[in-house]
Amino acid sequence: MNEWSWLWPGLGVFSLLGLLWAEWQKQRPARALFKSLCSLGFLLFALSLGLDGLFAQLVFAGLLLSALGDVLLLFGSSRAFLAGLVAFLLAHLAYLGAFVQVASPGLWALLLVLAMGYGWLRWLWPYLGGWKAPVLAYGVVISLMLWVGLGVPRPEVRLGALLFYLSDLFVARQRFVVQQPLNPLLGLPLYYVAQYLLAGSVR
Repeated sequence: MNEWSWLWPGLGVFSLLGLLWAEWQKQRPARALFKSLCSLGFLLFALSLGLDGLFAQLVFAGLLLSALGDVLLLFGSSRAFLAGLVAFLLAHLAYLGAFVQVASPGLWALLLVLAMGYGWLRWLWPYLGGWKAPVLAYGVVISLMLWVGLGVPRPEVRLGALLFYLSDLFVARQRFVVQQPLNPLLGLPLYYVAQYLLAGSVR
């Protein structure tokens, strides 16, 4: 950790406010700029804290893949969305690889994650069309990440994993159910708070 470490969460807050404004005003160039700055911020935050040990390195891999997914989701095509889905799936696998080293997953957490997974799958299924298989695969991986993450004895990891999971519900709602400003306005803060919490866990 160095004296500049907390500069990067500050950049994240500033960029997130700009991103929410850009989303509300439908300003695509500003949206791309502020989203890139938000993602750059959590990468620099993690790097400033140091990447000592396999746990930190795998978390950073997850952050890097998430940043790639953020860029891909800036494009509106189905191909870009699928590529972004793959990037985030790999990010969750990297987080899962980090968490299993220190976690003690519990039965109650498993039951909670299964109940949540059943709920969102039942909700989304009629809207998925040809996306059923990719979304189901992604859902299995993110559910595993959340279950194991809830068993990590670090509050920033537990909260980060949960917020990341919840943020993806708004991404899914925006993509498959209904496009509304409410989706990014709620989902983006959940997502970026999650990533900065996970970035902070590397120290």
